[in-house]
Amino acid sequence: MTERPIYLDNNSTTFPAPEAVEAVLPLFGEIYGNPSSTHGFGQKARHEIELARENVAKLLNCKPAEIVFNSGATEGNNTAIYAALDGMPERKHIITSRTEHASVLEVVRYLEQSGYRVTELNVDRLGHIDLDELKNEISGDTALVSLMWANNETGVINPVNAAGDIAKQFGALFHVDAVQAAGKLKIDLTEEAAIDYLTISGHKFHGLKGAGALFVREKAPFLPLIRGGHHENGRRAGTENAMGIVAMGAAAGLLNREMARHIEHMKLMRDRLQSGLLAKCEDLIINGDQQDRLPNTLNAGFKFIDGEALLMMLDAANIAVSAGSACRSGSLEPSHVLKAMNVPLSAIHGSVRFCVSRYTESEEIDAAIEQISGIVKRLREMSPFGHAEQHSNGLSAEQLEKHKAYFATA
Repeated sequence: MTERPIYLDNNSTTFPAPEAVEAVLPLFGEIYGNPSSTHGFGQKARHEIELARENVAKLLNCKPAEIVFNSGATEGNNTAIYAALDGMPERKHIITSRTEHASVLEVVRYLEQSGYRVTELNVDRLGHIDLDELKNEISGDTALVSLMWANNETGVINPVNAAGDIAKQFGALFHVDAVQAAGKLKIDLTEEAAIDYLTISGHKFHGLKGAGALFVREKAPFLPLIRGGHHENGRRAGTENAMGIVAMGAAAGLLNREMARHIEHMKLMRDRLQSGLLAKCEDLIINGDQQDRLPNTLNAGFKFIDGEALLMMLDAANIAVSAGSACRSGSLEPSHVLKAMNVPLSAIHGSVRFCVSRYTESEEIDAAIEQISGIVKRLREMSPFGHAEQHSNGLSAEQLEKHKAYFATA
């Protein structure tokens, strides 16, 4: 067990930046008014929210008026999809990919049952969509193309600018889930960009949970998902989560000043972790493109071991990681992302997502490597087919059949 906990699950959520926490503290005291109230108490809170809007807009290089604050990524993705379809009611086709987050996939699959035609683009072994497939599938009936900028499980980056250009050629609206990209990649939503809607969430870049933002281009159609008030210029009803919004604004402001340095640090920590694990762990594969990916994300497949057991033993050793999206935590089903990439089942069941942050230290990485390699070795020793040389030797017929069924390649 490590002396202090090591947190390597930063695509699930992040440590709140001290600057974000400090920015929120006045809202527990003198700035407690309702931001929609016209009196002085309310207007002080309104001022803080508008400062946050400016910081978030600067992070995305867009206009503050194009930012709609909400509860986070799931609400943002739902809002964008329904707004786009409402704006193009004559079109009945949606394009997305097989590796999207559940807050996109489950919505479009529901819409498919309601009469829409849905195309889920395939990905290759490295996790990339095929732009030629997009060109072949899109048509004048396509209302919306919805793609994530970077995958939450593998970190693989999609060619969103090129995909957006294709969408525009057919007059389709384009939505980008940038929840994992924000704070790790440069986002530029100037007027030349083909993106109509873009989703981010504050707690993914060291803000607080419960606050996110949806970019809506000025001329893009819009339908409020939550109605019943005039908040956010009539685009999202409900009293604003001032604390979450202000924290997100402060976190965005920190990125506006220091993002390049943070990105470089994350990349160094991720690469240190990857090289260390490859050196100490046999039968290890890296899932996804190792070049075109987020600077903080490593998805590693430890062959011939059970991922749930690995996660439990790492947790007992005070190391926090995950098998994939936090929204599917606890599911025994293999990752839909890795299945779509045709990752061999010999590795898919033992695949773990490691995500560093700008606060991750090299000493933590080195300690994690030692613990992980030791645990992997113990798990393989406990398994009747945990060693490569035992895969066809020393097993009963029943064990061999079990081995083939469980670790068959995809």
